[in-house]
Amino acid sequence: MSKQRPVRIGAEQVTTADDLVVRSPYDGHEIARVPSCDSSHVGRAVDLGRACLGTPIPPWRRAEILDAAAEAIRRRRDELATTIAEEAAKPIRTARVEAERTVSTFQAAAVEARTLAGDIVPIEGAAAGEGKLAFTLRVPRGVVGAIAPFNFPLNLVAHKVAPAIAAGCPVVLKPASQTPLSSILLQDILMDECGLPPGWLSVVTGSGRAVGDPLVEHPEVAVITFTGSPEVGWAIAAKAARKEVGLEL
Repeated sequence: MSKQRPVRIGAEQVTTADDLVVRSPYDGHEIARVPSCDSSHVGRAVDLGRACLGTPIPPWRRAEILDAAAEAIRRRRDELATTIAEEAAKPIRTARVEAERTVSTFQAAAVEARTLAGDIVPIEGAAAGEGKLAFTLRVPRGVVGAIAPFNFPLNLVAHKVAPAIAAGCPVVLKPASQTPLSSILLQDILMDECGLPPGWLSVVTGSGRAVGDPLVEHPEVAVITFTGSPEVGWAIAAKAARKEVGLEL
């Protein structure tokens, strides 16, 4: 029996009494064990994310972190591809392509972090606006709850994590229960090699009922992003009616 691989919630390495066993879709053999988190872990992760909003990362630094992530993922492409191949039962060539696409995802997010800006709003069409200037500013929406699928366990996670970091939003990530290892490795890379501070990305592994539902329903989560089946996606949208919800179905 393999030792449970911890996840990070803030700076804390978290394990649980119960295991979530990751098995190969190919032949069912055990690949790894990860924590079986619950609503208390989700609550802790959201609280830490909310605290991060009080000490925002400036856009130039967010861009540096994202650029560093792209380079680190490229350096560790083979390791990431092997992880994808094992947990998702993908051919290694396909897994390498996914790792390369993840590099591009982080590069694109770095560009966005440097160029996020508001708009100048013309108001002199009204007499009260004569000689005046109006403008908008973009500010982080808040904590993002990200629920990822199993079929692209690295790049579709990156599609959620990288833009959120670019926008200055902390992320609580629930990877698919079948494929959590790519997400855990990505978290390690971002925090250990790229300078992402604790609390900006917390990973909570577990079932949809134990982790996904509390994340969707948590009142301090501002945005939910989900990729998966239409049935689950529309159920999430109904539960998160007062949040901003992005669905890829």
